[in-house]
Amino acid sequence: MGNLRSVRNALEAAGAEVCVTSRSEDLQRAERIVLPGVGAFAQGMRNLEASGLVEALRTEVLDRGKPFLGICLGLQLLAREGRENGSRAGLGWLGGIVERLRVEGKGLKVPHVGWNEIEIVMDSPLFAGLGGAPSFYFVHSYHMVCDGDDTVAGTCDYGGPFTALVLKGNILGTQFHPEKSQTNGQRLLRNFIRWRS
Repeated sequence: MGNLRSVRNALEAAGAEVCVTSRSEDLQRAERIVLPGVGAFAQGMRNLEASGLVEALRTEVLDRGKPFLGICLGLQLLAREGRENGSRAGLGWLGGIVERLRVEGKGLKVPHVGWNEIEIVMDSPLFAGLGGAPSFYFVHSYHMVCDGDDTVAGTCDYGGPFTALVLKGNILGTQFHPEKSQTNGQRLLRNFIRWRS
């Protein structure tokens, strides 16, 4: 999960007390949980399984309802399936699959790297102070295609619309990197730290 340091720094700047861990007992003590990540879907799932955290995450987030934030790959792993280098089951917390961005013939490159506006389409205290079309920083080649619109909280356009934000109950996910998104990223992280889902 290659963005651990920058996520930690951004959360601390937003006022959080951060514990970086791969121990289930730390998850039990945590008030809220952040799963960052860069890299490939299959490797990310293998890492979670090897660390023994899949069941602990499920217990703390789904059963106990702790506020959860998945960032980039951390969002994608919530899907039931990823299709990066073949098909692989994900955590399955949200209905959807993870597919490669399709920008052929549109003069755009993959990975999608840089700042883009998103359209927030769901009301939540998590998005307070962001306005209707805030800019965030993206680095990704894949995105989640949700089964329906009920969990899509924000979209971005890069050769076509894709899911940039998901929200379901106590689960928030961002395809962009709030830790690299300056003022808007800090506001979103502060909102998450104060969030009572």
